[in-house]
Amino acid sequence: MDVTTPAGASPANAPWLIVGLGNPAPEYAMNRHNVGFMVADLLAGRIGGKFKRAGKAQAQVVEGRIGAPGPASRRVILAKPMSFMNLSGGPVNALRDFYKVPVANIVAIHDELDIDYGVLRLKLGGGDNGHNGLKSMTKAMGADYHRVRFGIGRPPGRMQVADFVLKDFSSAERKELDYFVDRAADAAEALVIEGLERAQSTYNS
Repeated sequence: MDVTTPAGASPANAPWLIVGLGNPAPEYAMNRHNVGFMVADLLAGRIGGKFKRAGKAQAQVVEGRIGAPGPASRRVILAKPMSFMNLSGGPVNALRDFYKVPVANIVAIHDELDIDYGVLRLKLGGGDNGHNGLKSMTKAMGADYHRVRFGIGRPPGRMQVADFVLKDFSSAERKELDYFVDRAADAAEALVIEGLERAQSTYNS
């Protein structure tokens, strides 16, 4: 998709699939690795929906529209894979097939180690940078989907990456977490409604 083309313009009226990446068990709820779930939950609240099991797909979904009422609004499916992070690609690909979503209309919201805490970066395509959720998605359907990358920073000292991402946000981080999650939700909405280039100009701080 040409990043200068307004989002949703081609193919006409195609739905968008916004995927928050995370792990489903309650003990992971506040982990850094689960920030995608946090953003998806906020977006669901904004459109007045509650997540429910998506048929045979191993995922929970909410269907609705974002944007001002009328032609400018976009049909979206919000999703949280229930397969655990490393196997996210299967459920996302099943939803893509079921809802007939072009790969370029998929947005993955995920934690990003190589960006400072709370900083956002939006992009289309690219590598997985060692992120197992992205790796699984790319294996299932190629890399040409959008990403909302939520910075969590690198682990301190000699802490292993796996330990760091599976720990809860620190008490200091939690003071600003709601604000950053809200901003990431805004960024995902802007990406879908306004297109990548305009959303990047606003949120790639």
